[in-house]
Amino acid sequence: MINHKTKLLFAACQLMFIYFVSAQKNSAVLEEYVKNPSVSILPDFSYAGYHHGEKAIPEVKANVFDVTKFGAIPNDEHSDKAAIKKAIDAATKNGGGIVFFPKGRFLINEDGDDHEPIKINCSNIVFRGSGSDIKGTELFMKNKLDAADPKKMWTTPAMIQFTTNEKNRRGGKIISPAGKGAFEINTDNTKGIKLGDWLMLEMISTDPALLKYEIGDLKTDDTWTSILKEGVHVKVVHQVKSVQNNIIKLASPIIYPIDPKHNWQLSKYANNTEVGIEGIAFVGNWKQKFVHHGSATDDSGWSLVQFGKTTNSWVRNCRFTDVNIGLQISGGANLSVLNCVVNGNPGHEAIYNGGGTNVFFGKLVDEAGMWHSVGVNGLATNTVLYKVTYPANTCFESHSSQPRNTLLDCVTGGLSSGRAGGALQNMPNHLSGLIFWNYKQINEAFTNFDFWPTVKESQWWRMPYPVIVGYHGAKTNFVDSHLKYSESIGKPVTPASLYEAQLKLRMKQLPEWLKKLN
Repeated sequence: MINHKTKLLFAACQLMFIYFVSAQKNSAVLEEYVKNPSVSILPDFSYAGYHHGEKAIPEVKANVFDVTKFGAIPNDEHSDKAAIKKAIDAATKNGGGIVFFPKGRFLINEDGDDHEPIKINCSNIVFRGSGSDIKGTELFMKNKLDAADPKKMWTTPAMIQFTTNEKNRRGGKIISPAGKGAFEINTDNTKGIKLGDWLMLEMISTDPALLKYEIGDLKTDDTWTSILKEGVHVKVVHQVKSVQNNIIKLASPIIYPIDPKHNWQLSKYANNTEVGIEGIAFVGNWKQKFVHHGSATDDSGWSLVQFGKTTNSWVRNCRFTDVNIGLQISGGANLSVLNCVVNGNPGHEAIYNGGGTNVFFGKLVDEAGMWHSVGVNGLATNTVLYKVTYPANTCFESHSSQPRNTLLDCVTGGLSSGRAGGALQNMPNHLSGLIFWNYKQINEAFTNFDFWPTVKESQWWRMPYPVIVGYHGAKTNFVDSHLKYSESIGKPVTPASLYEAQLKLRMKQLPEWLKKLN
């Protein structure tokens, strides 16, 4: 029985603990961000995710198109691909709906099938299964798809593609400067642009000042022909909040400083919106020992799911088993991928953002130990890896071709300079804005780990001036001259999550969806 004195002592201890926690200072670099975000070395990641992180992914209620009503039969030996396509067609003609999969295994690329991807070209379509565990829904891809060009090992299409057949429509030019963090752009043509539209802002320039902005005074290599000859390339997608005369107000802040002399172009962005996948296991038939670049099959044979030009969309509570590539995002904006697992036989890439803007990866687990784990490539901008976990023998992906602004936030996994990815002509692996926040390294420690090594053996690992805060786990130290900023190496900082801190600062409180995710 607890007596009165014990209760008082317990209450006093609670108060002391609360005082101690509240008295802890935030990270110094975060304090500087709070004072003036527009000049901080920290990008603003708070707009990443479905509806800029402001809304929970909905529990969609719509017309249901049960694949078994269109001829699919789970757990038999006959292909269900044609029946699934019929269900998708019916949902498309309806203007959207739930393509529903009961429990069981459905076959989507058997010997007699057409070996073409399954495409979803409509907004408001949700693939909904009955759970991604072994007792739930499984879409099984027996046969791989063929590479579009066998000499290009990355050209195998994904089996299931969410995209659009519509084309972007080129608009005007941006005619006035706009700094990072601003919400307005001034253009010479706003014809046809209205509230709710999505815009693509694009710039490519060989101005040496832009390369310096990205990598500072670090030495380039002659093999990097893409960035040296074609130029620094930025492609970001924003939603329109209002249009008045030639001024367009955006729903999220400008990510990259805009100077009209660099010929910034504006396009009305063709996209599908409010599409999702939930509660499904996507299973490939990849059973061989993986050889990096050993063949098109190794690199991309069983690529399961791709999100193309999609906005405000999601994947949640899914599993990817025995695949070469689990999930790839190749464009769009404000996508969330939550509570997903990659397991089975290790393949090439787990889950990555290959060109989307403001993409949020939350609580993903790579159990397989893919050659490249969760990460970024291409023109990915403002990507958050939040509480992502992968094994000690792999590393986050940073696959070159000019990704920028990536936050590794409370990530747990290995660190390896041999697992970033990318061809030499598309180097470096990452550009400005790579942030490690309370990263926990679980493989053996390194001494003087270098993000911009000069030795030829490490020519596939070049990341300019990352920010490293609260790095812990293994007792790794870094070549300080190649870091933009470091703080609390060896010990986590407060707050635990930069994404949470920035989102709370903007919204005044943490949204319920993020609390539930934890």
